[in-house]
Amino acid sequence: MDQKESPVLTNQTHHSGEILLAQPRGFCAGVDRAISIVNQALEKFGQPIYVRHEIVHNQYVVADLRSRGAIFIDELSQVPPGSTLVFSAHGVSPAIKSEAQRLGFRIFDATCPLVTKVHVEVLKMHREGYKILMIGHAGHPEVEGTMGQIPGSIDLIQTMDDVAQLTYPVDMPISYVTQTTLSIDETREIVQALTVKYPKITQPKKQDICYATQNRQDAVKIMAPQVELVIVVGSPNSSNSNRLRELSEKLGIKSYMVDDPSQLDPAWFVGVRRVGLTAGASAPEALAQSIIARIKEFGPKQVRSLEGVVESTVFALPKGLNVD
Repeated sequence: MDQKESPVLTNQTHHSGEILLAQPRGFCAGVDRAISIVNQALEKFGQPIYVRHEIVHNQYVVADLRSRGAIFIDELSQVPPGSTLVFSAHGVSPAIKSEAQRLGFRIFDATCPLVTKVHVEVLKMHREGYKILMIGHAGHPEVEGTMGQIPGSIDLIQTMDDVAQLTYPVDMPISYVTQTTLSIDETREIVQALTVKYPKITQPKKQDICYATQNRQDAVKIMAPQVELVIVVGSPNSSNSNRLRELSEKLGIKSYMVDDPSQLDPAWFVGVRRVGLTAGASAPEALAQSIIARIKEFGPKQVRSLEGVVESTVFALPKGLNVD
């Protein structure tokens, strides 16, 4: 035990610098499941496997799967008849599912079960006669998939201004859902504004922002005050990774998001003794480690994992994908 502790103590008192690792960071259960579905499909059915949208929002993951025979498409018309098709972790609308079935593809749905939960909520709220609001970001595939559950019937709320502009009667039955990867704090502000405007608004039984988003944001709140610089491992189109960078910046710490070691700028590390590192839910640990190795070249040598939540959630694969 003394052997393990002494380097950290030495490091804190000398000038070599330190890299603190947020816990948890990186892959969540939904991302793990989605990538496994593509891998298992490739193993069972051979290449190519077609995937609608990027399976998860990480360039490293997408490039790796592409190199092994996954083809990422945006339109079902790009998929040849009789092909195997995987829906991404972000979910799709019933219209897309129906069209894919009509075209006769072998389909595997990699939608995160926690996104599917929101889809189920939306359909239930609609059946019960509620006007539904969705808090989320326009153009994100998850938002498109959720709003597509009831086309034309869900209003998107992105900002406090959107709340101010709502003109529904106060006594109208209104409910809301949220994208699973939002900022916890910003979403709370929007929900509070909605509740002030519509005191009878109905909320989800359990918050829609998922456990992984919550845990990674909480971990940044613990890590950021201990460091001078935060590096977030994540791709530009990753919603949850962007929220981590924004959060650490709001906590007053200079923060950068990268998805390749080459994107690190040596100038960021000049005079910096302590660097914090986290990774979005779609960023693999192998990528995080390659970025840590590069940071070490700029000064900080000691790596220390912070304590935090240990996640144990696992989601089962769809039937028909267990490779013997």
